[in-house]
Amino acid sequence: MAVTTIAHAPGTSPDPQALGSVAQDPRWLTLKEAATRLQPLQAHDGSVPEASDHALAAQLIEQIASAIEALAPRFPHDADYLRLAVWDLRRWSEQGFGVPDFLDSLVAFQPQLDRADGLQHLVVFPMYTQNGSRDRLVEAVLVEVVWPDFVAELEAGAYSNGLFVPIRFLDFTPGYATNSAVLFPETVAMREVPKFTWGAIFADREAARFRRVLDAAATVTNLELPADAAELLADQKLAEETFVMWDLIHDRTHMRGDLPFDPFMIKQRMPFFLYSLEELRCDLTAFRESVRIERDETADAEARRHAKLVQYAVVFDRIFRFAITGNRVRNYDGLGGQLLFAWMHQHRVLHWTDTKLTIDWAEVPSVVSALGDAIDELYWRSIDRPKVAHWLAAYELVSGTVTPHPASVWAKGPDALPLTGTPRGITDQVLDDEFPLSMFYEALEKKMRHVIESTAGITGRSTFGEAAQ
Repeated sequence: MAVTTIAHAPGTSPDPQALGSVAQDPRWLTLKEAATRLQPLQAHDGSVPEASDHALAAQLIEQIASAIEALAPRFPHDADYLRLAVWDLRRWSEQGFGVPDFLDSLVAFQPQLDRADGLQHLVVFPMYTQNGSRDRLVEAVLVEVVWPDFVAELEAGAYSNGLFVPIRFLDFTPGYATNSAVLFPETVAMREVPKFTWGAIFADREAARFRRVLDAAATVTNLELPADAAELLADQKLAEETFVMWDLIHDRTHMRGDLPFDPFMIKQRMPFFLYSLEELRCDLTAFRESVRIERDETADAEARRHAKLVQYAVVFDRIFRFAITGNRVRNYDGLGGQLLFAWMHQHRVLHWTDTKLTIDWAEVPSVVSALGDAIDELYWRSIDRPKVAHWLAAYELVSGTVTPHPASVWAKGPDALPLTGTPRGITDQVLDDEFPLSMFYEALEKKMRHVIESTAGITGRSTFGEAAQ
């Protein structure tokens, strides 16, 4: 049977019924079922260790490979990748299901080269899913690109980011029925690490969980939303585009600015609050750039509109979702949310009075920008500081706003730390929950726990009443 490629004009979205047709294709459903049945046979490293499982695994791999071949005409832009994915699958099967190696197909997958709004991809790799499964299982996902015109213009101008690929879900295997909202090449099982050329973020999941959490949090805290912020609750598409703009600027910030050589200290163990500051720095850069774009009367009208919404999204996602999501073991995003909330409260633009949360929005841009400036100053000075001195300065910045645990060794100052030892020994003194939740957040977390949990597996097609697709 001939398969017609779904086409659409640049800058427009395909027909919604056409979007769903790929996910309902029997060949995709066969692929999805085969991958799901294969996963229990795989070990942590992706191999199929039991020889007694190899016959079934080979049968399932062939079903996956044949389904990819049948579906490939729908994705002519990914022809080389899909051909090599089939080759990698069959080679893995023929070689006895050891640790999988999908380097060849991974290198061929280059979604950043054609960021057309609505362009669809079929992606199949043995991989772990961040905030999902840590096992490298064969996962399959159908996605489409989210690339509105105003974002394309921003990226072509002052906010170039050739690696950034915003996407939305069409369908997925169990590894993505989780909190994972990214598709990163480094998660794939491969024999060697190539230079990575793209990173994809699921804007629809980010937007959908933001809307659900904000809707509940506003009710719990008696917060009256500004009219334009309320639009984000009512319009999934608007929220997705807002998150794409936020992520575009956030993502490029990680390698820009006065950095302490490598802000992530790759392959080095360091206190988790430094990761808090790095992620918050990138978010507050997006916030400050959005303030600038909103105030630029020469800027594109859609960019200015979304720039205002990015400011709401950064504040609300950080103080409502980030702060109370996940456990309390070195939760660096949680600490970043706590820090932003406390900073706004202590600078008197956020008020919790008479069991009602209010925010002085006219004053928020300057106050939130000041926190970003303080982190930038810390980074600028770090270039002239030894590593441990930078860590101590970072702790001083955070603990000056968020109260440490009473049992903290770090809170007692440098004299209490083993500064003549190794950096690891100093890091080991940081408590898993160095900065516990405040009384406000303890109460909020109890009221919001079920809402946060309900966002696992959420997509842009989920309603407020659905836990997942």
